[in-house]
Amino acid sequence: MKYWLLTFVAMGIQLNAQFAPSASKMGTSAMHQDSSAFVTWAAHCDLQLGWQNIADTSLGKVHIGDSLSAMGKAGNTTVSLGDGGQAILRFDQYIYDGLGWDFAIFENSFSDDFLELGFVEVSSDGVNFFRFPAASLTQDTVQVGSFGTLDATKINNLAGKYRAGFGTPFNLGELSGISGLDIQKVTHVKIIDVVGSVNDLFASYDSTGNAINDPWPTPFASSGLDLSGVGLIHASSKVGLNEWSNTAFMYPNPAQNWITILPQHSESELVVLSLSGKTLLRQKVSKNRKERIDISQLENGPYLVQIKTKQQTSSSILTVYK
Repeated sequence: MKYWLLTFVAMGIQLNAQFAPSASKMGTSAMHQDSSAFVTWAAHCDLQLGWQNIADTSLGKVHIGDSLSAMGKAGNTTVSLGDGGQAILRFDQYIYDGLGWDFAIFENSFSDDFLELGFVEVSSDGVNFFRFPAASLTQDTVQVGSFGTLDATKINNLAGKYRAGFGTPFNLGELSGISGLDIQKVTHVKIIDVVGSVNDLFASYDSTGNAINDPWPTPFASSGLDLSGVGLIHASSKVGLNEWSNTAFMYPNPAQNWITILPQHSESELVVLSLSGKTLLRQKVSKNRKERIDISQLENGPYLVQIKTKQQTSSSILTVYK
């Protein structure tokens, strides 16, 4: 009796699970493309384009955008992946697991609820890829039509959850402990278009075996997830000059009213941001000398601190306590 009760309760929790809402609503995890939390963007892209309609391959493959369209800052260009198509993004820095979100993926949907989704995988060697545990709690008995809509609160860890201009963020900490993956030195991000059919012949499934129901078919040259960019929040130099630590360029940490910035080799700028990406403080940092920075206006809690030069950005987490 207890077993059946627990099973019933667990099923009820899953069916009523609520994830972050659309970009226009309170509690969203969406990140705007202009957020200063993004320190760099994808520098390389390899594409494997999919069909306009996997159920009718006579239509051919998609042909909107190219690899350049997914590189650099999101918002200007996009590349359509097509049914089951994929993009592998590479970067000039490692992505590392910091506090909170580590990177975000941008799609170009025209609304909060017309969502074309994609699986997300990462690799630290370019060979072995590991997928974020995706969840789709949308009903999977009635097909969402070509221009149908979805509820973002039923979607988690799938690219394309948010409309154009707003990225879906991912936390590498969710993949901690996986053999073959170094979450402090991720080199590749792979995005694979979800074929949103509920027909078993073509369906894509989330991490618990639910068919992912999204607008389908979309038999157009722009079919499938439309990738606009991948922005990094936590990035470190591949030559080891910029590996993340809480004391990489400042002390003390935690701090109350002041921090001291260690001497920098070139003129730079200090930026302090909230973990949601809001800029709270900017200050020039002189070359080759210590700088004492007043942080008395900051409330208790963690902040992202960046030192920016023309060549690179160093990032660290600062904890403030009073």
